[in-house]
Amino acid sequence: MTNRALSLTGFLICLGLIALAMYFQYHDGLEPCPLCIFQRVAFIAMGIIFFIACLHNPSGFGKRVYGFLASLAGLFGIFIAGRHVWLQNLPEDQVPECGPGLAFMLDALPFTKMLETVLKGSGECADVVWTLMGISMPGWSLIWLIALTLMAFWMMFKRHSPGS
Repeated sequence: MTNRALSLTGFLICLGLIALAMYFQYHDGLEPCPLCIFQRVAFIAMGIIFFIACLHNPSGFGKRVYGFLASLAGLFGIFIAGRHVWLQNLPEDQVPECGPGLAFMLDALPFTKMLETVLKGSGECADVVWTLMGISMPGWSLIWLIALTLMAFWMMFKRHSPGS
């Protein structure tokens, strides 16, 4: 697979997943918790990086830079989604209390305090409101983030071939 095709595939997957998230939010009424929003940020960042890499179609050092940047966004997303899945699997008596919304935290708290609060999670993040094949939405996000991050690593380390 050429670098351009790999980047386009990554972009289209990210675009499709964000479109699906918007569908669930605006059609089905599933409001995202703060951890869900951070996972979306990771998908959007990866999608933008894959899109620019597709347009630029670099080889050598350039493809490694794009692969590295996409990998960083993916690792951030994996951390967030992993934390979210962990919260969803806590015993009920260990689930944190519900906290304020992300918009309030962004307005009222310094960035580092907001980030710390979001990463601790809250009761709303522990709710499983949707599953497919027994896997929650954050679980699927984690699976896709791992796959996209592996794709970015592959882009970073695969050898240059003619036409890529």
